[in-house]
Amino acid sequence: MDYTRQTAYSDPRSYAPLLTGLPSDPARLGAAIRNLVVHYRGAGIEFPDDRLAEIDNRWVDRIIACDQQRFPGSLLGPRPVEDRVVGCCRDFALLSVAALRHHGIPARSRVGFADYFTPDFHVDHVITQWWDGAGWHAMDVEVDPSWALPVDGLDVPLRAGGLVPASQVWLAYRRGEIDVETYGVATNLPSLRGAWFVRNYVFNEMAHRYGDELLLWDLFGLQSTELDGDLGLIDELAVLLSAADEGDDTADRMLEDRYRTDPRLHPGRTVQSLSPRLSKAQEVTLAR
Repeated sequence: MDYTRQTAYSDPRSYAPLLTGLPSDPARLGAAIRNLVVHYRGAGIEFPDDRLAEIDNRWVDRIIACDQQRFPGSLLGPRPVEDRVVGCCRDFALLSVAALRHHGIPARSRVGFADYFTPDFHVDHVITQWWDGAGWHAMDVEVDPSWALPVDGLDVPLRAGGLVPASQVWLAYRRGEIDVETYGVATNLPSLRGAWFVRNYVFNEMAHRYGDELLLWDLFGLQSTELDGDLGLIDELAVLLSAADEGDDTADRMLEDRYRTDPRLHPGRTVQSLSPRLSKAQEVTLAR
């Protein structure tokens, strides 16, 4: 896959000229993205329903459109935190991916579980990976250096102590090496953690890798809120994802081919949204 090309989700469309003004330097780009997006839970702000609806902006052009309604013009002007676009980690990452691709830098979003936010708990998370011509580097643009977290936000390892890809977490669970109940959204949300949750994130990891950068609460294909189905298939996909991460191009090509040809593995015309702002699942059409 050509990671310099925008996907349906990262494409800024008519707002492409605004991305030209964003820096490509990782540190400065991270600061610029944090000035545009505020986390719907992490900021400690109680957003009204109309603002909370912004978390379901799936497309970069809609995220930017939302910002431009309040702050027309350059994306670099300061925004008060309460007036930034309400989103989540996926939105921070996808905006940075879109900016890097716009500057001709290969970039993609990575889905897994972060070890650096909550002691003894692994938080579901999305970060940015970019290619410097010799290798991939991972950064978490949501992390402000002033937070003094036990990780360098500009150099996040894809392993324990950093962001562990969902595929690696699944395989560790299947080997009996981890307590899978410590992997999920938050310690105070016991219904959003555990084996079924990690299984779904293996599919999310694959979707983001191959250009369907869905919201984390979109259910598609074989995903469900139960640990059901062919777990051997998940094992197989996780092994291929891990091998692709290690530089196995054959595994990468095989996985991409399966992703694109097997309708169970990728989203179709619709997804079931389990958005935090909804009281029950809602079918959403993905067609623009």
